[in-house]
Amino acid sequence: MSGKLSDFSIIKKLGDGAYSSVFKVKRNDDSEFYSLKKVNMISLSEKERENALNEIRILASIDHPNVIGYKDAFIDEATSSLCMVMEYADNGDVFQKICNYQKRETYIKEKKIWYVFIQIVRGLRAIHLRKILHRDMKSANIFLFKDMQAKLGDLNVSKIVKKGLSYT
Repeated sequence: MSGKLSDFSIIKKLGDGAYSSVFKVKRNDDSEFYSLKKVNMISLSEKERENALNEIRILASIDHPNVIGYKDAFIDEATSSLCMVMEYADNGDVFQKICNYQKRETYIKEKKIWYVFIQIVRGLRAIHLRKILHRDMKSANIFLFKDMQAKLGDLNVSKIVKKGLSYT
């Protein structure tokens, strides 16, 4: 990865989070698609800045088929934004899928639900083995690919646990 915003063409906005916007982008030199999360660092508190940088550290430390892949991070000087480049999930997220099925008034096949569920448990196990808690598990943070591969994403408020993992 080359490390500047001008190396990418923005295709479309995928969504907005509390502190960031996520875009589908195409890298200009090889036409590969990625997700680019852009966090405006100026408007963040010190704790929120720590969370943004923490997400980069955590994602960069994990290489697992059920956790969204980290590619690069850089600062866009023009907008004082932290840009994080990640793997692009070409089939949206689980929340979008649920909404689509509700609109069509149909059910998701149980086999598909189990298939995604098992992958998410594998992704959670991978991060828990590294003593990382996700802390924002929801259907909108489970990303899907055309082959129905599922990956955990949005680790912004994740926490590295110093002692043992405890659950509430």
